[in-house]
Amino acid sequence: MTTNTLSKHVFSIEDFNLWYGNDQAIHQINMEIPRNEITAVIGPSGCGKSTLLKTLNRMIETIPSVHTSGSIKYNNQEIFAKKQLVEELRTHVGMVFQKPNPFPKSIYENVAYGPKIHGIKKKKVLDEIVEKSLRGAAIWDEVKDRLNQNAYGLSGGQQQRICIARCLAIEPDVILMDEPTSALDPISTLKIEELIKELKNDYTIVIVTHNMQQAARISDKTAFMLNGELVEFSDTDQLFSNPKDKRTEDYITGRFG
Repeated sequence: MTTNTLSKHVFSIEDFNLWYGNDQAIHQINMEIPRNEITAVIGPSGCGKSTLLKTLNRMIETIPSVHTSGSIKYNNQEIFAKKQLVEELRTHVGMVFQKPNPFPKSIYENVAYGPKIHGIKKKKVLDEIVEKSLRGAAIWDEVKDRLNQNAYGLSGGQQQRICIARCLAIEPDVILMDEPTSALDPISTLKIEELIKELKNDYTIVIVTHNMQQAARISDKTAFMLNGELVEFSDTDQLFSNPKDKRTEDYITGRFG
């Protein structure tokens, strides 16, 4: 999936539409997602945010009635092309979900799971990957003495960071985050936000959030969606301080949503 000359945009979305059966959920989206930046997608419930996010690694295809038109290119290659292997795409484009979803295994096995599936068997190599990923997810110091304990014994915020470490272990290029802090308390939320800001040095991050303050705090670019349409997409400071579309202004000032 990689190309010799990586463009400054990881994803290019052109004239993209998506239907669930006969119901159109996404209308004519055009946007480019920049590399090594945090792009937030905001909007009221049911506006198509999570649908768009789950399309970027084709997770949406687990729903049988879905069909699409238009183009989404990842590193200049069409993600819907017949030759594109979904497993390969998902190795490059990882995902962290709304509720922490660790496997019912040890902390170590949670993080080593992906590398093992990709054929890494040597314990020394796995040990290194597990430590590096847990450090990357800013949780190594909290769990290094209990790697063999079940991940379910951790707090919600810690579980979410284990899920981020699990994602990092397969060395993705992009991390998609679907409301990653909505189930967490304010302190855990702050830790995850600080982590996300650090991760953009090495990864491209696309985050769907209901929390406008969160988008304003951590993202470089913000997209505002409404009824399946992309209303506005610009630098975060610009969108929040001087929105171009009245619908954006109405939403961020709390007039609806």
